[in-house]
Amino acid sequence: MNVGKPPDKAAAKTSAFPACLWRPASRVQRLTRMAILVALSAVGADIKIPALTGTPALDSAPGYFAALVWGSPEGPVIAGLGHLVTALTAGFPLTPPVHLLIAVGMAGCAWAVAALNRWRGIPWAVPAGILLNGVVFPALFIPWPGYGLAFFSSMVGPLLVASALNLVLAALLVRGLAGVSAGR
Repeated sequence: MNVGKPPDKAAAKTSAFPACLWRPASRVQRLTRMAILVALSAVGADIKIPALTGTPALDSAPGYFAALVWGSPEGPVIAGLGHLVTALTAGFPLTPPVHLLIAVGMAGCAWAVAALNRWRGIPWAVPAGILLNGVVFPALFIPWPGYGLAFFSSMVGPLLVASALNLVLAALLVRGLAGVSAGR
């Protein structure tokens, strides 16, 4: 069984996921678990990866975890809000409007991870998410006036490290919870 994919309703009885992760949740339960993961993103926002802007951090691991377990909209919303918290703790070094765009991009990365996880599983979703968030997304800043190739080359290293740490941590958490649930 692919542990990286949440089960459908028919497979729920034999799932490797804990029941609290796959059973249908009420609106209040969904908002509560999202709020808890946004709070964890705020904690991760203070664990920074050294970079020019001070915004790469361990803030998106809860968003990626939600994307791997529940998909959309939980994962993208948590990842986007996590970036905004990180930008706030760093003092919005690229201005609030730019950080809003980056938050939308982070949400897009989490959505892509969720979609790839549903389609192919964790072994495909994690490396694709690392490349998307660490290389492709910052490359979109190359044509922007004031950013260019210098900004990209100074940010790609720290973003790759942060993306890898966040996604691997989220994937390990998913695997660990599946193992605990299965009694391993």
